[in-house]
Amino acid sequence: MLYTENIVISQVLEFFGIFSGIEGEYGKMAPFKYGMNSQILDCTVRDGGLVNNWAFSVEFVQDLYEALNEAGVEYMEIGYKNSPRLLKSDGSEGPWRFLNDDFIRKVIPEKKRTKLSALVDIGRVDEADILPRSESPLDLIRVACYARDTEKAAELVRLFHDRGYETTINIMALSNVMDKELNESLAIIADSPVDYVYVVDSYGSLDPNDFRYLIEKFQRTLPNKKLGVHTHNNMQLAFANTLVAAQMGVELLDASVYGMGRAAGNTPTELLLAKLNKPQYEVRPVLGIIEKHMLKLREKDEWGYLIPDMITGMLDEHPRSAMGWRASEKRNCFVEFYDKLTTPEVYYK
Repeated sequence: MLYTENIVISQVLEFFGIFSGIEGEYGKMAPFKYGMNSQILDCTVRDGGLVNNWAFSVEFVQDLYEALNEAGVEYMEIGYKNSPRLLKSDGSEGPWRFLNDDFIRKVIPEKKRTKLSALVDIGRVDEADILPRSESPLDLIRVACYARDTEKAAELVRLFHDRGYETTINIMALSNVMDKELNESLAIIADSPVDYVYVVDSYGSLDPNDFRYLIEKFQRTLPNKKLGVHTHNNMQLAFANTLVAAQMGVELLDASVYGMGRAAGNTPTELLLAKLNKPQYEVRPVLGIIEKHMLKLREKDEWGYLIPDMITGMLDEHPRSAMGWRASEKRNCFVEFYDKLTTPEVYYK
């Protein structure tokens, strides 16, 4: 009976690229050795800030950094390096929304093995705010863009590269990008000095087969670049998609503690620590962060798998409508939300 059950389970998991088969007298499944060449980039502060307006305490960020370092996580994204002037900030955001190098040094006075990362958006970063790496606590700067702005992203990457930083280009909303436009973007990236190129599932609508297709395309088109993945959990596939990426040799895997991130959230950091086969990874310190901080945050702010997020994921739409619905009095009227998105001609009569 056990053997038969394992055969069925292995067939299901192989569809998602999760296990490599079964072995042994009693049909024990043999797990694929995930992620030996992969590194984890924890984006709890940056992506989680989209949940609570970056209202994390200094104590939280310090505790998170210490825990990630103890857990063996290679990168911690400490926030955005965008300009409050260019974003017309109203001053309500926490300090992680508009990072200042002097502030980062006060928060993390002693950097350890875990490197620090920040993300910038096209048109929202002041180049003068980016000091040379030798004068900054940051190690990696990631540039997020839509496919139409790839050339602008490549220009920023060249600037940051010349200032000594590791760099990435994160093409957002790939599920909405036509193949011709993606090919043009990849051709631009191929000529840039960027270190990592990201497959980003902004709407949480992609499945493991989609990720396999995109990763193979990126690897084939950009043989001299390393890759990264950023997933969202609208369809409960963030972790599975990330494991597929690890299996295919993708070098940077985004995750957040307790899955904290915009709307349905991200791949949980603790799951990657538990699953990836790297001897330096230790899940226990991150469990301590969840116990000390994340449970309280979750009582105050909402993130993770919810039906409105699932609906926007299945329809390949931005989750802003789901987030707005959850903030309304009709937050649990799931059928009405579904009808609104799928039959607007009826809904708006």
